[in-house]
Amino acid sequence: MPTTSLADFIDAHPRLFVLTGAGCSTDSGIPDYRDADGGWKRAPPVTFQAFMGEEHTRRRYWARSLVGWRHFGQAQPNGTHHALQRLEATGRLGLLVTQNVDGLHQRAGSRQVVDLHGRLDQVRCMGCERRLPREAFQQELARLNPAWAALDATEAPDGDADLEAAHFGDFVIPPCPACGGVLKPDVVFFGENVPRERVTDAMQALEAADAMLVVGSSLMVFSGYRFVHAAARAGKPVAAVNLGRTRADPLLSLKVEQSCAEALAFLLA
Repeated sequence: MPTTSLADFIDAHPRLFVLTGAGCSTDSGIPDYRDADGGWKRAPPVTFQAFMGEEHTRRRYWARSLVGWRHFGQAQPNGTHHALQRLEATGRLGLLVTQNVDGLHQRAGSRQVVDLHGRLDQVRCMGCERRLPREAFQQELARLNPAWAALDATEAPDGDADLEAAHFGDFVIPPCPACGGVLKPDVVFFGENVPRERVTDAMQALEAADAMLVVGSSLMVFSGYRFVHAAARAGKPVAAVNLGRTRADPLLSLKVEQSCAEALAFLLA
């Protein structure tokens, strides 16, 4: 459908609840996970249970992340992030809930943001809950693993990198400097629950909204789909901008199959 239909939708609903996904950040050079049918383009991400239960899995994760972070950590907001920041600045956005872990909405200037799945720029100790800046942890990973730090690889979603042929047995992961515990990126892995307070805050904002706008998400993961389901149950109209199928297609009032930046460009005009 033409972008003007999305403009009409936004004009008709002065207080929007916005949910964003990986499609928002592809123009910033961060690959997404799913194809146009909502299926995996690659192997699914590591699960929480495997990361916590298997030393080899943690070594593999952090080795790939050491290489991938060089690109991911330098990503900049694109037109989609700036358009949604403009929507907030004009008072038409009640809350933005993002499934992304890149912090690009905040870097573009958005303030009313819930990071549903956490942030990759922090590292969390699973023992004492201490948080560390990822940039400092990156430097320590590189110091302990200089040969790995020199590798190049194809970027993968969420700061990952393709190192399939590598052997990870010699990769060194530093422990928590406070308690010696296991360090994990401060993001929600598959098999891990989204913190309850994030869901509660988002649902409260959805209740206060006139309508919902989905930007760049296939909604295949329940943590995001639940909000569309709740909006539809409450009789609130839902519009979605996404290239390809979404899990919520039957619930949508409007579907715009364009890139996110193209569909929202009118907000920056």
